[in-house]
Amino acid sequence: MAILAEGRFARATAKTAIGVLRYAPYPVVAVIDSTRAGTDAWQHIGGRPGEDPALPVVASVAEAVERGAEVILIGTASAGGRIADADRPFLADALRRGLAVWNGLHERVLADPALAAAARAGRGAVRELREPPGDLPVGGHRRPRAGVTVVLTVGSDAAVGKMTVALEIAAALRRAGRTAAFVATGQTGIAIAGDGIAVDAVVADFIAGAAERMVCDAAEGSDWVLVEGQGSLAHPGFSGVTTGLLHGSAPDLMVLCHDASRHETKGYPTLPLRPLDELVRIHEEAARWSRPPDAPRAKVAAVALNTSGLDDRDAARAIFDAAALTGLPAADPIREGAGGADRLARALLDAGPSA
Repeated sequence: MAILAEGRFARATAKTAIGVLRYAPYPVVAVIDSTRAGTDAWQHIGGRPGEDPALPVVASVAEAVERGAEVILIGTASAGGRIADADRPFLADALRRGLAVWNGLHERVLADPALAAAARAGRGAVRELREPPGDLPVGGHRRPRAGVTVVLTVGSDAAVGKMTVALEIAAALRRAGRTAAFVATGQTGIAIAGDGIAVDAVVADFIAGAAERMVCDAAEGSDWVLVEGQGSLAHPGFSGVTTGLLHGSAPDLMVLCHDASRHETKGYPTLPLRPLDELVRIHEEAARWSRPPDAPRAKVAAVALNTSGLDDRDAARAIFDAAALTGLPAADPIREGAGGADRLARALLDAGPSA
């Protein structure tokens, strides 16, 4: 795979690229960004010194093909989910060469007549990561098999690291000898896991049904199911998909994710983020809305912090403060590495139904 990030290969704009580079099980041979060609990809997104091997940024699809690329993934997001105009020549070139294109944006590649013509000419294939199945049910009719613990990552805001936290905790549970499955609910998670349903592209009536199907299927092979959260209950634009996912996945436990450097809601600068202890309460209350009165309470078991915007001293203080305010274990599974993820996993094990 090569990742296309023309003019936008940076932390703020290349969320999909960063997720795939960190977690995908297949090799990435290059990043395509002519404005950064000749550099090492990790220097632009914060690699882990001594852990991440050098990865070249190249200027063209041809150079990526020379390095073995067979698939081009669109690694950035644009306003409104449109394919960026800067990306279209690269995609046309890839399709004419017969490469596969993976697209996680809302706009479909073949809806562009020029790209459709390029695909026909080169017989290049397109995989739309956000294309939902056509046979989704209304939720609320199935439960995962007995003995499975379902964990949903929820957020103080959009884009705070819910996917990353779910992946890191799943790995930590496996280190602890448990079987754990990751359920992808967004385009980046699907690009990493290879399957899943992008719930923000599902008709609203079927979001819960999509989540329910994925959880029940994953539960057949694992005792722990980690569901990638989306949006935030407190976000004016994205709370709808969050609620559908919360009720459809019907978690036993939740992990509250928060960007410790953020104080205002993303895209709404006049709307301050709610305090973490209040967010714990409203998520537990919202989870209860769709359950029988005698059902066990879905608990927030831990707080996962994204401290990438803080220095070491402020990050340590943020983790301490989050634990003190909520009374829950808190950690940053990226800054603290495996130790932080293991601490979150231990909190889940201690809070689980069998604890």
